[in-house]
Amino acid sequence: MKLCILGGGGFRTPYVYQALLRDTGTPRVDEVALYDVDERRLAAMVAILTELAAGFEDAPRLVPTTVLQDAVAGSQYVFAALRVGGLEGRRCDEHVALDLDVLGQETTGPGGLAYAIRTVPVMVEAARVIADLAPDAYVMNFTNPAGIITEAMQTVLGDRVLGICDTPSGLGRRVAGTLGLDHTRVQMDYVGLNHLGWMRRVLYDGRDVLPELLADDARLAAMEEGHVFGLDWIRSLGAIPNEYLFYYYFNRDAVRTIIDSGKTRGDFLAESQGAFYDRAAAAGNGVADLWRETVARRSASYMAEAKGGTQDEPVDPKERETDPAHQGYAGVALGVMAAISRNERQTMILNVRNRGTIQGLPDDAVVEVPTMVDANGVHPLTTEQPDLHQIGLMAQVKDVERHTIAAGLTGSRSEALQAFALHPLVDSVTVARSLLDGYVARIPEVAAVLTH
Repeated sequence: MKLCILGGGGFRTPYVYQALLRDTGTPRVDEVALYDVDERRLAAMVAILTELAAGFEDAPRLVPTTVLQDAVAGSQYVFAALRVGGLEGRRCDEHVALDLDVLGQETTGPGGLAYAIRTVPVMVEAARVIADLAPDAYVMNFTNPAGIITEAMQTVLGDRVLGICDTPSGLGRRVAGTLGLDHTRVQMDYVGLNHLGWMRRVLYDGRDVLPELLADDARLAAMEEGHVFGLDWIRSLGAIPNEYLFYYYFNRDAVRTIIDSGKTRGDFLAESQGAFYDRAAAAGNGVADLWRETVARRSASYMAEAKGGTQDEPVDPKERETDPAHQGYAGVALGVMAAISRNERQTMILNVRNRGTIQGLPDDAVVEVPTMVDANGVHPLTTEQPDLHQIGLMAQVKDVERHTIAAGLTGSRSEALQAFALHPLVDSVTVARSLLDGYVARIPEVAAVLTH
């Protein structure tokens, strides 16, 4: 089987390739096409993957290319993780908003909308190429904002596009671990949109163990969510929020912390990843370790603004590569491929078409819910309806996402303005106009899309 990785020169690629190296099932991926527009990034990634494959006699063959059609042709699966505008675009996503005292974050709030506007047309064009050259392929989208991009690509490829995010499954795994339970026997009742959802029940042998966790001060406080949201607020909700809901529930705190830090996440990544690629060419056989060191620093500082500026204890890089708890989206992607190609039925939390799963949202809206995957494709599972405040927030954000997709596909500044103005984290039409003007002025890729 052939897997195409769009954005194959990016930092996520080694995790996906390592998951393939460890896979012993049949059929399995034997060719990986790496597509990237940057030849330097591609060369560095090929060196890393070649090093990681040492000792594996049946390692999938690597085919790097800067030609999209060559990468896609004949693929059975496509893993999409492109960053249109690069890290400089991400920095602008953040700083344009922060200059207006509005959240600057690449997936949540106006930063995510600017990112989506320039990314939607690129990914929809990629979907057309896939439809032409690999019409039976399944696309596992990790390009952010994952829910928006997945929904946009589905206009071309339908249900063959699904969005993956490791945050909900990681939350379920950590809940099980905190309670000393086998995570493979846990069923998670989760509902939401990408980066906006709630874990409402955690079933273990048919029994909901979430109330036990919520009642235990020590165990709840030991979880990252307990630290981020506070025990009282989680108990008030009666559910564990996705960590990105910090930006909604504690919006002013988040904005102030980011501004006071003097350096955004994009600033940090542009500096650290730029230094990595500068050093990679001279690293020789040590390039994989250099990648591990860079990833460890990157992971330790993840969502520091939600944690009061503190950093996580670094995880040993090689443990991260072998422990299922740290395989994240690569493990989800491999699970999807195994379920479809081998009919190894699995239930995972994925971004898929609603199809009546959540009342009040359109059938073709992408939602993030438990989904059964098998040889017949993806099937969202029936779920209890969200609470009023949950469905209200989801509906407002979904409407914003749809205006964003329309702006990306039509080039309409009016659609873009509606997206910014209707977002719950933007409190003024005047601010929305300033955001729109700022993104057009500072990000060429946004200006190139919004032409009228």
